[in-house]
Amino acid sequence: MAGVDKTAYGRAGHYTVPGVFRAAEMDAAIEDVGRWGEEFLRELPAEQRRWYLDGGVKAKEVLRKLDNPHHYRESIRSLARDARLVALVEDVIGKGVSVYFSQIFFKAPEGGGPKPAHQDNYYFGPRDPQGLVTAWIAFDDATVENGCMYFGEGSQLEPLLPHAAPPGEPFNLQITAPAARMTPAPVPKGGVSFHHGGVLHQSGPNHSTRWRRACALHYVRNDNAFVNPALPYDEALYLKVTVT
Repeated sequence: MAGVDKTAYGRAGHYTVPGVFRAAEMDAAIEDVGRWGEEFLRELPAEQRRWYLDGGVKAKEVLRKLDNPHHYRESIRSLARDARLVALVEDVIGKGVSVYFSQIFFKAPEGGGPKPAHQDNYYFGPRDPQGLVTAWIAFDDATVENGCMYFGEGSQLEPLLPHAAPPGEPFNLQITAPAARMTPAPVPKGGVSFHHGGVLHQSGPNHSTRWRRACALHYVRNDNAFVNPALPYDEALYLKVTVT
């Protein structure tokens, strides 16, 4: 397994390491979060359906995302603590890390919707912007056709941009101005895209017949903290992974 090219990461704000996890490990995670998603959907209150359901899929109700899987599912907690991944994370932001927040993304075939351009650090407001990295694990091959991420190369070197939420979507913060030129960044199944909290990123719609599922783990160095978050985050759900 290759490591993170920190020069490239520092320049572009993101870097992909292929082959961190085996295909069978991704299949097991898909099966587990799929079961969780079915349970979650059955119990989802009407007032929350707009936030969690994918509006791009018209034929049936399809989940768009699930929050904090590192807390609720052992399968994801095991990935978050996996030595292969943690070594890469600590190489980027330093020793002693915790997962503060995580998400599962379900981008359904033939209609899974896009995610508008945003910056993670606007959501999180960390004291040290360099002490946070998102590890985005590709459960499926993420391609241009099925909605891979796009990045504004080097945008983490500039100040954070203003964000706002569309009417009726208070959690869907996104930049208010048109995004700069965005570059696609496909990730093979089992690969991990590491991205800086300040880099602009978005994802496209799924025009393919294949799923594009992924897990984002937001790692924070233990001497760092969220000091000015745009949304509330529950400290009881933080997962300490390693200590210095």
